Amino acid sequence: MNGTALRPPFDRLWAGRDPFAEAESLQGQVFRELAGRRTLRTEVDGRGYFVKIHRGVGWGEIFKNLASLRLPVLGARNEWRATGRLAELGVDALRAVAFGERGGNPARRHSFIITEELAPTISLEDYCRDWARTAPALKRALIARVADMARRMHEGRVNHRDFYLCHILLHTDPPPTPKALRLSLIDLHRAQVHALALPARWRRKDLAGLYFSTLEIGLTRRDLLRFLRIYFDAPPRRLLREKAALLTWIEREAARLAERYRRKILPAEMRNTAP
Repeated sequence: MNGTALRPPFDRLWAGRDPFAEAESLQGQVFRELAGRRTLRTEVDGRGYFVKIHRGVGWGEIFKNLASLRLPVLGARNEWRATGRLAELGVDALRAVAFGERGGNPARRHSFIITEELAPTISLEDYCRDWARTAPALKRALIARVADMARRMHEGRVNHRDFYLCHILLHTDPPPTPKALRLSLIDLHRAQVHALALPARWRRKDLAGLYFSTLEIGLTRRDLLRFLRIYFDAPPRRLLREKAALLTWIEREAARLAERYRRKILPAEMRNTAP
């Protein structure tokens, strides 16, 4: 589990140095600071980068995740593997330029990943708040691009595990048009790359998460059918017949996620932002 990989400019700047010490010494705006994980934005040679440092989650957190039937995130390797695999699949995503991992104890493993900043961008969650006023041609192009991204990712044996609109960035320079738009997938620290075909349960979960994140933007039935036609590469009429059970499950799971958000996450966010 030990190893490092450095790409420009870090291969040059850190030559002959301890990359773990160099990563820990980077300074900038801190976005997340926990006992076992730190995320910050820094600048190197005039360019922006995001740095994620994992110092081990501890056995207690590992057992808590396993008891809840969740796979624990033990370090930066998931994100490193996912960025590489998505690049192979032609799915725009974070581009990792430095990675390191050391330590055999999974509860104390030390790792880091550095990715290029994607800017200027806006998340689809924010951009799609004005969905009703978005030009029809641009709507169709966005739906087609997200559907193609999801299909390539899943057919390429990758699942995201946090596949929401807020984790898809729309590049805004130049301004997006139906014939020229770019989307990038972010927040890959829980993503999985499978050796064989993607298990159906992970496909379902990703699709339900994505659908849940669109519930408030005003998608029409035609919008949803357009996504399904591209994702499954099949006529809508056949899809509604052959995928009825799957679509029903996705709809119910999205409703469950929405209820969970209303009960737990939304009140917590309101408390954290209260004056």
